[in-house]
Amino acid sequence: MKTSETEIFDYVVIGGGSAGALLTKRLSEDGSSVCLLEAGPRDLNPLIHIPAGYIKNVYSKTLTWNFEAEAGPGTNGRRVSLPQGRVLGGSSSINGLNYNRGQSTDFDHWAELGNAGWSFEDVLPYFRRTERKIGPADPRFRGRSGELPITDLDWHHPISEASVEGAGELGIPQNPDYNTGHQDGAGYFQRTIYKGLRVSSARAFLGTARQRSNVEIYTNAQATNIEFEGKRATGVRYVKGGPSGKVHIVQARREVIISAGTINTPRLLQISGVGPAGLLSDINVPVVQDLPGVGQHLRDHYGVRMVSRVKNIRTINNMVQGPPLLLEIARWLLRRPSLLAVSPSLAHVFWKSRSELNRPDLMFVFSPASFRQGVVGLLDKDPGMTCGVWQERPESMGYVNARSAKPFDMPVIQPNYLAAEEDQQVLLAGMRLARDLMRTSALAPWFDKETAPGDDVQSDDEFLDFARREGTTVYHLIGTARMGPASDPGSVVDPQLRVKGVENLRVVDASIMPTMPSANTNAATLMIAEKASDMILGRPAATDSPD
Repeated sequence: MKTSETEIFDYVVIGGGSAGALLTKRLSEDGSSVCLLEAGPRDLNPLIHIPAGYIKNVYSKTLTWNFEAEAGPGTNGRRVSLPQGRVLGGSSSINGLNYNRGQSTDFDHWAELGNAGWSFEDVLPYFRRTERKIGPADPRFRGRSGELPITDLDWHHPISEASVEGAGELGIPQNPDYNTGHQDGAGYFQRTIYKGLRVSSARAFLGTARQRSNVEIYTNAQATNIEFEGKRATGVRYVKGGPSGKVHIVQARREVIISAGTINTPRLLQISGVGPAGLLSDINVPVVQDLPGVGQHLRDHYGVRMVSRVKNIRTINNMVQGPPLLLEIARWLLRRPSLLAVSPSLAHVFWKSRSELNRPDLMFVFSPASFRQGVVGLLDKDPGMTCGVWQERPESMGYVNARSAKPFDMPVIQPNYLAAEEDQQVLLAGMRLARDLMRTSALAPWFDKETAPGDDVQSDDEFLDFARREGTTVYHLIGTARMGPASDPGSVVDPQLRVKGVENLRVVDASIMPTMPSANTNAATLMIAEKASDMILGRPAATDSPD
């Protein structure tokens, strides 16, 4: 492979996803030159921008990294697919569009672990800075002037409304805004959807940034190695056009910033010589810095779908065929509330697996639709409803290891789903509660029959067997470049997100999360990037001031 001439920028950002896109805009605002490298294409596929396109894009061969987990006992020996966005906007271009920050105690716990400046009080200004909440909002918690529009649900279905009412029958109150730091209750999801279109990080942050003369955005450009002089990161090697493409080098005057995601970030560090010395020796990579935590502490939400057939009403199963679909298309084209402009899950419940807990540890997502078990993106023929459930803060941990020194080889990914006994018990409680929810009087006019797992499943062992056979990722991978203080030997970055033991290298993405937020991870990832931009530019930490 031939090598091109070297380009020089102030900052090189690897990964054009949620974090990388936001960073590119913020770092370039003061005149600093920024080069953004994205391994995937531009976000030109029209299905990216139509929210209902999620069902086609999440397993796309052109828009995702089609990673697979190693088989494990927690999945009955199955290899679970782990798609991650491989397109400008990253996973924010293919995700389920729900905006969910998590609980205030999630971030207070990060601070308690020794990460100064990461309490909920510390990070709230950064959540607020990024977002533009449209509709009712408490100004103490919500932002109004950010680039990312957050909207309330505008397309309702009687079954989703009944699910919220049914939660009330079970003693679960309604919560009008789960993004104030306190989730307890039921309600409707907020979305990154505006005027019927997905708002990815690329659309929110790169529109103006790409027009600046000090910004270069290279797509189809996969980083292959971090360049070092001693222990100082100096730049990045990348390839355009796949494994046989031309090698390019881009240098960084100030910093190299890795925002490649929870799988690709540790892999890139490892093949660049930063990681566990034993692993680097195994794959014949010279050690730049022995950092045992790189690739460790992988966590993910493991979800199970409880499915019921319904009667006496049309669900999404019926509404995506024939004349009903044409009507929804027409409504979408007229920018009216439409099935084409909704997230896959409409209603939510956040609740406790045990009454003595002081905060929720279960998340339920409800949809007036059902999918064929074991078939990606294919709806059942019969009308149905689905309640997905997962433990919010899983204890099971796994790892990501480079398979070889070759940058195009897929890594070894082992999430170790359901390895922890606590994870099993919480999920059991969640599946039983989901069953109860579907059998409330509010849903009785439409409930016909439970199809998954089915009424014959009653014991704990039977429920767990179903979870192991049919459960899957919820696409919320974190932790493989964990943030921690100097006293934490397993951490990879310090509370300033600087990679330990080397210079001029930071990680800014979900991989730095020391523990799982009780939420989808996109909102917290954006917050991390927003906060990191102040750190990188040497600005004082933001303080809260309502818009």
